[in-house]
Amino acid sequence: MADLLVSLYADKLVELKTKAEGVAVTIRPVLAPEAQLVTDWVREYFSANWASEVMVAITRQPSACLIAIEDGELVGFACYDATARGFFGPTGVHPDNQGKGYGLALFSAALQTMKTLGHAYAFIGDAGPVDFYAKAAGAIEIPAKDKGVYQGMLRAKRP
Repeated sequence: MADLLVSLYADKLVELKTKAEGVAVTIRPVLAPEAQLVTDWVREYFSANWASEVMVAITRQPSACLIAIEDGELVGFACYDATARGFFGPTGVHPDNQGKGYGLALFSAALQTMKTLGHAYAFIGDAGPVDFYAKAAGAIEIPAKDKGVYQGMLRAKRP
């Protein structure tokens, strides 16, 4: 998978923010007392590797992990500055809640926060849905021969 680059000053982000504001979900940072619950949820529905990144993001001050909540239930998450400064991800939405715009809302909120914190660009390392990021935020592939920061990473095996 490719690494992507997003300009946080592109006009496309204004469009993204407008679309995200129409999504009926609460997006907010994880609170410290929720850390284990959120990390366990990510481990259960995604992976142990992502759970590790989530824990790092949550322990930053302020928390660099946002969650999406619908009717008092956790439905998604998005992190930034977890594996490396300026990186967006990991991010995920529970399979039962995909297609409702929650991922778009989380992505927008994270990019807006990164811009507020002084980032000019966001990197999306080892991006899965490249087309989504390109369409939503004008992300472009970083032409690199190596595998980036995740090259050689140990990966948890699924049972």
